[in-house]
Amino acid sequence: MDPISLDDLRAAEQLVRRAMPPTPAFAWPLLAERFGLDVVVKHENHTPTGAFKVRGGLVYMDRLVRERPEVRGIVSATRGNHGQSLAFAARKAGLEAVIVVPHGNSVEKNAAMRAFGATLVEHGRDFDEARDHAVALARERGYEFAASFQRDLVLGVATYALELFTDHPDLDVVYVPIGLGSGICGVITARDLLGLKTEVVAVVAENAPAYARSLAAGHVVETNTAASFADGMAVRIPNAEALAMIAAGAARCVTVDEDAIASAMRIYWTDTHNAAEGAGAAALAALGREAQALKGRKAGVILSGQNVDLAIMAEVMAGRTPQAA
Repeated sequence: MDPISLDDLRAAEQLVRRAMPPTPAFAWPLLAERFGLDVVVKHENHTPTGAFKVRGGLVYMDRLVRERPEVRGIVSATRGNHGQSLAFAARKAGLEAVIVVPHGNSVEKNAAMRAFGATLVEHGRDFDEARDHAVALARERGYEFAASFQRDLVLGVATYALELFTDHPDLDVVYVPIGLGSGICGVITARDLLGLKTEVVAVVAENAPAYARSLAAGHVVETNTAASFADGMAVRIPNAEALAMIAAGAARCVTVDEDAIASAMRIYWTDTHNAAEGAGAAALAALGREAQALKGRKAGVILSGQNVDLAIMAEVMAGRTPQAA
């Protein structure tokens, strides 16, 4: 991936700003009472698509239209938030967006992607199989394949980290969930460009441990399944470029189980009255694991998205932990 400069990041911030205002970063007092330290929540659930990825979609589509005006459409694979991002940005750019999702994908995320203008294709048992089909479909239709990890996406989502670190440059540590890796790589990029010493902690789901295993091994380790109800983290095959950036820039990796993720979703509701999808709550779950060791420090958590189906949210709020689809 070509290097990203601070000028690049500030230009991306201005581009994103045309479509949405900065998202809030609030220090909630009930979270401080619960964990015994200052906790700043970066509310990426407050974007036009309900998740952080919209930023990357806007930057990607802007470059594509400028550099390749002959392109008529894009194809990508997603569990939901990346697809909503691309559909949102493609509609603004006047391009078709074909999004491939695995069978059994979130009903409400599928509906949102269609509402943003995407043509939805269901294929495969998980994200990785959907991605393989999306590559073939892009070739067949003569469309651009929009990968889920690339420079444009990292640059775009790094704008939320720029906002967070501008508002709270004194953060000692920030917890970031990993799906394919654009979010945490954006946070690492912004921190380094601003010359801050904030620790960045990677968070993975215990039932989707590919990145945790890969970081421990020092190379890409694939898994056979990624059976987490936190579908935004359910990846079997890590991206090698993302893995290298995380290995170089993250202080450590914390694994959280399904019960802890569900509990963090309930905590977000009771303590902040914000909805969080599984991946969006994972960072708070990881903070909860380490809160005792963080006394006297200031922590940030990324609430990366809120796009959770009603049935799953109802089960969580009833005190149960959902099973992966």
